[in-house]
Amino acid sequence: MRILVIGGTGVISTPFVALAAAEGHRVTVLNRGHTAVRVPDRALPFNVELILADRYHAGEFADAVATAGTFDVIVDMITFSPEQATGLVHAVRGRCGQLVFCSTVDVYDKPPRRYPIPDDAPRGGLGQYASDKTQCEAILGDAEARGEINLTVLRPAHTYGDQGAVIHSLGFGTEFLDRLRRGKPVIVHGDGQSLWASCRAEDVAQGFVGALGNAATFGRGYTLASPEWLTWRDYIRQLAAAMDAPEPTIVPIPTETLMRAVPDRARIAQDNFQFDNVFEISAAQRDLGFAPRIGFAEGMRRTVRWLTDHDAIRNSDLDSSYDQLVSTWHEAEVQFGQKFAHEQPERGSYQCH
Repeated sequence: MRILVIGGTGVISTPFVALAAAEGHRVTVLNRGHTAVRVPDRALPFNVELILADRYHAGEFADAVATAGTFDVIVDMITFSPEQATGLVHAVRGRCGQLVFCSTVDVYDKPPRRYPIPDDAPRGGLGQYASDKTQCEAILGDAEARGEINLTVLRPAHTYGDQGAVIHSLGFGTEFLDRLRRGKPVIVHGDGQSLWASCRAEDVAQGFVGALGNAATFGRGYTLASPEWLTWRDYIRQLAAAMDAPEPTIVPIPTETLMRAVPDRARIAQDNFQFDNVFEISAAQRDLGFAPRIGFAEGMRRTVRWLTDHDAIRNSDLDSSYDQLVSTWHEAEVQFGQKFAHEQPERGSYQCH
């Protein structure tokens, strides 16, 4: 098949381009050329063509797609706003047999109405990113209803690779790994018992390959998430083990408290992490052949190995605000305990009536 990938150099699209090319598809990648397209040796016998164009410049993008011709499948990895979704419809209608749109599990309403969260769960999400992606899905769905495109929506959950950021309760960044490696205390939102599911990028990319030209997926949306569910405490412990780091010292802080202290950093915990993020993936398994094979422990060992080999783990001492959060919370805990320790009534002073 002839495939156009809009984006092509991100955490998911990098292994997707490689897998699609290795399976013999003719892949054209459209992006600004700021990041090199990385294709392993096993894909070299097949053509991977690059078109330089700014996807976020509507006229330039439409002209580039028109010049490129027609495709069996167009895969859009980087549409994030309603305006971009509208432009995408105008650019691709009549030029492809199928449009595969990369959305996100963030579109599902929070808190969920039931677990595991199904593909047809109510959508809206929390925060601007989720709202924009929800509107993108609606715009593309309307275009499909008008007969302008055959649409497949794929909704990855947390996806990580070698070069991607490492997610944690206060956002992203490799400083968190340095804290674990050095045995420094690490913060977890709430009590650390909410569930999370992280999937390796190569496994998610295989789900995208399974959608290519697959008429059974037209008009449907699929969640691409790991079937391995971890509490956030277990997530942190497995990260530490992947680094051969000491048993982590985990500091639980209520999400509401983190939001008052560092709202910009804690918003991701408020909008997402505080809820159980576990998903029903049986439809993706059935229709896409989605079958994650790389467990979190092994996947993170690979990530940590790559980051270590490339000296890409940043010094956590540069994040002084993190240490200040930990010390301030410990002081507050001590004061709280001391206050109520002195005010406890003597044993036996309560009477039942």
